[in-house]
Amino acid sequence: MRVLIIENFHATHHGQVGAALSEANAEIDVRRLWDGEDLPESPEGYDALVVFGGEQSALDDDTHPYIPALAQLMRDFGERDRPVLGICLGSQILARAHGGRNLLGVAPEFGWHSIELTEAAANDPVMAAAAKSFPIFQWHSDTFTLPEGALRLASNAAVENQCFRIGRASYGMQFHFEANRAVVEDWNSVFAEVIGRNHPDWLPNYAAHAECHGPEADAAGLAIARAWVSLIGSQRLTEAA
Repeated sequence: MRVLIIENFHATHHGQVGAALSEANAEIDVRRLWDGEDLPESPEGYDALVVFGGEQSALDDDTHPYIPALAQLMRDFGERDRPVLGICLGSQILARAHGGRNLLGVAPEFGWHSIELTEAAANDPVMAAAAKSFPIFQWHSDTFTLPEGALRLASNAAVENQCFRIGRASYGMQFHFEANRAVVEDWNSVFAEVIGRNHPDWLPNYAAHAECHGPEADAAGLAIARAWVSLIGSQRLTEAA
């Protein structure tokens, strides 16, 4: 199992996704696009693709000129029926790749917030691994319209399209389910100034937030990560047959 991971930002943590891939003994090829590394031209040689978040928008082609090629690569993986996972910015680029419209600055969320699964999620091989409603970490201001043919799997009052699937195994997840408490605490440190300026109550009250929401969010995130990774193994078995 060989998985391509795209990092768009210097403070990327693989978190729960990394844990699930490690459990599956996956071989990982990490491309740090934020550091100038190259983007592969095709899915050839990979079984799956993960695209993490970043501070840029999905439309920042001028400052991040690789974004159109990344969107096309995500679409190419999906069209070859190879699992795709887009998280936060990754979900926004996946939506763009399949014809969704990116909506900038209209849906700010930060911290642990509850999301609710749709009826369609009950039969979804990934999202059915989580409870019908659970808290999960959010940090974004953008959102997107649902691409034609996509299935909405999770929502909340702030963001209608918290999770969607297009095709068999291409998933866009607006929320940071990879961010367990260890990841969140590192972001608290690295981005203390930004968080303090924009969310002044967060750091002083972090311990209480973490105690209240952290265990449930961590459990949900790991369950989702494991369920998505299992799609890679099932796809490999199907191809072998």
